[in-house]
Amino acid sequence: MSIMKTRFSRGVVAVAAMAIVGSCAVPRPGPNKNEIFSGSVLEQGDAFVLVVDDRVNLIAGVTPALGFAEGFQNAGVVGSDTIAPGDVLGLTIWENVDDGLLVPVGQNATVLEEVQVDGAGYIFVPYAGRIRAAGNSPETVRRIITEKLEEQTPDPQVQVRRLAGDGSTVTVLGGVGAQGVYPIERPTRTLAAMLARAGGVAIEPEIAQVTVVRGNHKGTVWLEDLYDHPAHDIALRSGDEIIVEEDTRTFTALGATGTQAQVEFRSQSISAIEAIAQVGGLASAVADPTGVFILRNEPEPIAEQLVGQDLVGTQRMIYVLDLTVPNGMFYARDFAIRDGDTVYVTEAPFVQFDRIISALTGTLASIESANSVAQSF
Repeated sequence: MSIMKTRFSRGVVAVAAMAIVGSCAVPRPGPNKNEIFSGSVLEQGDAFVLVVDDRVNLIAGVTPALGFAEGFQNAGVVGSDTIAPGDVLGLTIWENVDDGLLVPVGQNATVLEEVQVDGAGYIFVPYAGRIRAAGNSPETVRRIITEKLEEQTPDPQVQVRRLAGDGSTVTVLGGVGAQGVYPIERPTRTLAAMLARAGGVAIEPEIAQVTVVRGNHKGTVWLEDLYDHPAHDIALRSGDEIIVEEDTRTFTALGATGTQAQVEFRSQSISAIEAIAQVGGLASAVADPTGVFILRNEPEPIAEQLVGQDLVGTQRMIYVLDLTVPNGMFYARDFAIRDGDTVYVTEAPFVQFDRIISALTGTLASIESANSVAQSF
């Protein structure tokens, strides 16, 4: 009977050990290198796996630039004296007679304050009638009024002043000192000047983006580029919306890194080596420096340049960085991370093997204990 018990317990141990080795169901943070490579189109997968080198960096390792289209850049500066619908004018009229058309008795001038330009661009002046003001300068309006009044009173003298109004205005929103609606005046006819008028930018300059919406068109530029490149300091137009926002781009770090998280961009561009550093670098005890992967969906034109063949639509790309080879760190330094990228670092092969051995030894010890109990019956 004892012989049968011993054989039974040994059988239990053998079956348990074989089950553990066969399944290798040991916890791990993600796929290993071989499993990732098996997803290549060369292995009947649906992703292109490319080792990063200078050629790959030249094509794929770039950051999309922000800037204004030619329609924004070629627009001329609005004249500071150009009158627009909604503007308010101040008129002063002198007449060279004692009993004038507009001047009260005993006075030599009459003042018409706050004459607003209507939606069609006209103002009304007594005895001069309805006069086109929008699109003209105060001097042009002065001449028109003078010509109209000369027909009824000798040698009239007219002064036209452009006062504050809601005709030529822009709306400033987002991360500025003071959001609001601001008139386009002589000191605020360009984007940078208007931002200063609104109290300046209230978020970090390195991650600040400035968007201008003009009708159905929109353009976005980095705040730093706005000051570094004068061409981005575009002329404003009435009705423009200026929006200042923080950069919303992110990348995801997974695997054998110091921290696994979704990480926000903190500068205009970030390289693969900087991305790894931002999450605490490679986990020195478990990371495999030969298995750093960047997962990305590439647009069709870039994907075709990379693989040298005709493709249709967006393609899945897996970029491989080996930090142990000559120039490997330089390739990683020059590879630009893009919005939505996933940075994945595999574990070294010995780590998984060590886990399997630990699981086996721990499980076998438990089984031996169970065997001892079984033999005691």
